[in-house]
This record gives sequence, structure tokens and C-alpha cells, in this order.
Amino acid sequence: MSAAMDTESTYSGYSHYSGHSKKAHRQGRDRHKSPRSKDGSRSEKSVTIQTPPAEPLLGNDASRAEEGQDDNWGETTTAITGTSEHSISQEDIARISKDLEDSVGLDCKRYLGLTVAAVLGLLVFLTPIAFILLPQILWRDDLEPCGTVCEGLFISVAFKLLILLIGTWALFFRQPKADIPRVFVFRALLLVLIFLFVFSYWLFYGVRILDSKDTNYQGIVQYAVSLVDALLFIHYLAIVLLELRQLQPVFTVKVVRSTDGESRYYSLGHLSIQRAALVVLENYYKDFTVYNPALLTASKSRAAKHMAGLKVYNVDGPGNNASGQSRAMIAAAARRRDSSHNELYYEEADHERRVKKRRARLVVAVEEAFTHIKRLQAEEQQKAPGEMMDPREAAQAIFPSMARALQKYLRTTRQQQYHSMESILQHLSFCITNNMTPKAFLERYLNPGPTLQYDRDRWFSKQWTLVSEEAVTSGLQDGIVFVLKCLDFSLVVNVKKIPFIKLSEEFIDPKSHKFVLRLQSETSV
Repeated sequence: MSAAMDTESTYSGYSHYSGHSKKAHRQGRDRHKSPRSKDGSRSEKSVTIQTPPAEPLLGNDASRAEEGQDDNWGETTTAITGTSEHSISQEDIARISKDLEDSVGLDCKRYLGLTVAAVLGLLVFLTPIAFILLPQILWRDDLEPCGTVCEGLFISVAFKLLILLIGTWALFFRQPKADIPRVFVFRALLLVLIFLFVFSYWLFYGVRILDSKDTNYQGIVQYAVSLVDALLFIHYLAIVLLELRQLQPVFTVKVVRSTDGESRYYSLGHLSIQRAALVVLENYYKDFTVYNPALLTASKSRAAKHMAGLKVYNVDGPGNNASGQSRAMIAAAARRRDSSHNELYYEEADHERRVKKRRARLVVAVEEAFTHIKRLQAEEQQKAPGEMMDPREAAQAIFPSMARALQKYLRTTRQQQYHSMESILQHLSFCITNNMTPKAFLERYLNPGPTLQYDRDRWFSKQWTLVSEEAVTSGLQDGIVFVLKCLDFSLVVNVKKIPFIKLSEEFIDPKSHKFVLRLQSETSV
């Protein structure tokens, strides 16, 4: 019982308790002491739950007292126990310190890679210019005069370098979207290729031109032009390897969220496992509904309630182990399984009834509030320009009329932790500014949206862990399974290769569709 008492927390959503907080606290303790409570018989270790900060929708005591008269008020004060993303333990502290050390290492690795790439890029662009300027500086008097063809090559080198600079900026100098655990193989190979290529050009230039002090200046300029042409071809190769190769779909991946089983399918090309993981995470934030752990507590509470009604007696004395008790409890729970489906059916039916009822109240309240907005807009048009209300003031004016219905609906659907009062006011002012309908305003709250729709501080996971039996730098193959883990759940990714499709052609003779209509010469009169 102490575990449930230590993990007691009240999910009050947007409003805070003033005069009734102590009373509710005592009632919560009494409820947990009861042997028939939903959460009072849990045997798991207790942790402290810190609910995410949320601003109150209704802050006055009168509305709180009035809300206390609701027949469904018991749902809004349910004590929730168990682990949470805000739980703190010794393991969490150790993991946080390890994450900090890993983040420092990732930052060093990222900046080291950027520094190497920047130095190599600077060397590439300065090399053709150095090839042209060094003979002019070292043995200018001995050089042959540069004719018209040689001067035209200067223009060619200048424009090719400009094109190469723009292409390099567009392809390589982009904001990184994530830190991957291993190096990008193709990019590393391209850097090595460019280094070897420039080094070989410098080696040939030093041996054949600098040592011998070649006087054919036009040949030296043509040598620099050939270097720029080769760099342009390497840039084309980089476009093919880094951008075009992955466009053709080759694999189909199935992504399953481990907690609720929600799944999506995506088509991917030739990618490494770590890059495929990045693509999966990018699509996860926009395609999957937001993860709501409150929806998973119902099944846990039902299981705890069934186990609370079981009593096990140790007739063999204290020397017997606890495994026999566990098997006895599991067997007794299996015998009670036949009656549990009725309870589940009625619980779901009652929950759907409450959701529909409060949804109808919310729709009516929002429609009345938007009707009031139209009246205010008609009145504002008759006032002076300096006396008109901005959308923020209009949202604050109509928000109290819908706040109670919205608060109850979000609590019933367990969405209150994702919507603060400030975010609702911002969305309401946005809808008023763009002259949106009540249905457009309610779309965010009636249906759970994708993860990107909500506040970044609440949904964004800063650390993902890639678990794979294969090397993360290896390419995707048929049957590979890898897992993306975060603090609260994991994404299981199963890779399947798109099958080879064989199409055959069947020729249909156009004459086969022709027919002859024969009419009888004699007709009935």
C-alpha cells in the first residue's frame, strides 16, 4: 500500500485546486487504502510522478465548486501511478550523465567532420588559382606570352569555378538534420577521392612544372582547366551517389510503435540502416498520432483490479517459494477471464457515451462562441479604427464561454496534458485572424493529430537509440529488423524487399469485336 501512497498524483489538467486540494488529497489516500481500489494493489516499485506544467483554463473557486457537482467528476481526479517520462531515479540520473557525455562526443565528431570538409573544400578551390598564379610569381620573365586562346581559358576557369562553388554549396553546405552514430560511407569516400585527386595533381604539378620551370604558360593554364573539369565530374558523381541513387523505391518498411501497435508503411531506396532510421523518424513525427501514455493505463488498472480480488494461502508453510503463489494467482485469473469481457464491453460503451456527450456540448459551445465573434465583428466595424479589438483580445473575450466544455472533453479523452491554455488561445486567435469556421477550430481537439502538431517541449525526444544486429553502415536487405528506442516507447522496423513484377502483353485482334446484325425481311404487321 505504501507504493500506491507514494505514487499518488492527481491529473487535474488545466485547473489547480485551491480550497478543495486538501480534501481531495485525503480522499485520494482513503481510496488507495481500500482493498477494492483500482490502483491500490499494485506490486510495482513506486516512483514520483511530476505532471507536465499546464496553465489553468478556469482559475476561480466558483467554477471549481460547480464542477465538483458533476456526476463524472470522479474521472478527473483519478490517481495515476507507474512510470512516466518525468520520473527521476538513480538509473535515470546515470543515463542522463551518459547522454551528456555522448552528446559532447557527437558534437566533437560533427565539428571535426565539418572542419575537415571545409579545409578540403578550400584546398580544392584554391588549387586551380595557385596553378595559374605560381608561374607568374616565380619565373614570370621566362614565360611565353599568353595569347588569345590562353586569355579565353581564364574566363572558362572563372565560370567553372563559380558553377562548382554554387553546386558544392547546394549539395554539401546544408543544415544537418540529425547526428548519426557512424560516418556516411559515400560522403567519406568522396572526400577521400577528392583528396587523392588533388594530391596527385599537385604531385604532377610540382615534378613537371615547378621543378623544370616550364615556360609554356598556355599549357599550364590548360592543366588548371583540366583540374576544374575533373572536379565538376566528381561533383556530378556526388549528386548520383548522395541524391539520385536513393530515389527509386526498392524496399518497403513497416514501422510499429511498441506501446499501442500503431503502424505505417513506407517505401525506401538504397539506404544504409542509419539513414533509413532517420527517414523513419522524420515520417514518424508527421504521420503517427502523438503518443499518449494515459490511454494505456485503463488496461493496467483492470488487470490490477482483477488481481486485487484474489487471495492466496500458503498451506505448506513459510518455506515454500513464491513461484507457486504466482502460478496460483495466474490460474485463478484465467478462470475469471470469462466474466472480464463483459466488464470491458460495458466500460468501453460507457466511455464512448461520455465522449459523445461531451463532444456534443463542446461543439455547441464553440459554435455559440464563434457566433458571438461575428456579432462583435459587426459591432467593431461601426467603431473608430483605434477602438477595434485585435484577434488576441477577441479570443480572450470568447474563450471563457467554451473553456468548461473544452476542459471536460479533453479530460475525458485524456488529451489535457498536450494542450495548455496559452496554446489554445493562440490557436483560437489564429482561427479568428484567418476567418476560420468552428469546425476548423475543433479539428485539433476532436481528433488526435500528428506529433508535430503539439508543443515541441512536450513531444520531442532528444535522444533515440538505434538497435540493430547488422552494422548500421550496411545497406538495407530483405528481412532486416532494427529498433529505434526512446525513453517511453520504441519503433520496430521490419524491412521487406519489393518483389520483382513481371508484366505480359496480350494482343486483342480488333476484328474480334465486330459483329453483323441481320434483320429478317418479313416483319409482323
